[in-house]
Amino acid sequence: MEFDRELISNGNPMEAIVGFSRAVRVGPFISIGGTAPVDANGNTVGIGDLAAQTRQCIEIIKSALEQAGSGLHHVVRTRVILTDINNWKAAIDVRKEYFRDIRPVDTIMAIDRFVNPDWLVEIEADAVMSS
Repeated sequence: MEFDRELISNGNPMEAIVGFSRAVRVGPFISIGGTAPVDANGNTVGIGDLAAQTRQCIEIIKSALEQAGSGLHHVVRTRVILTDINNWKAAIDVRKEYFRDIRPVDTIMAIDRFVNPDWLVEIEADAVMSS
C-alpha cells in the first residue's frame, strides 16, 4: 500500500535552508518535528517564560495539524524537550491544558541547550487520523 506524502510548512525560511518540514503527513500519520517557541517572523516568544514558550510551541503544532486536515484530538505522542528538567512542571501544566482529555503518551527530557539559547523548550508530536 502506498500513501501520498504531504509536506506541511509554516513559512520558516530555515525549512528550505536545512531541508525540513514543520510536519509531514503520510496517509493517516502526521509527524511534527521539534517545534520552537517562535512567532511568524522567527522571533522567540516569551523569553525567560517557560509557560509562554510551551503554549507557543503547542499553538504552532495545532496550526500544523489543522493545515494537514487534523487537530490536537489526533495526537498520540508528545515529546517535551527542556533545557532545565527542574522546570518540567511549568511546561506540563500548559501541556495539560491542551491534552488533559486526549491523553497522548508523553516523554519529558532535558538537553544542554537549543540552537537559540533563548529557547527553554521544544515540543514534538505525532498524530494518527482515523479513517
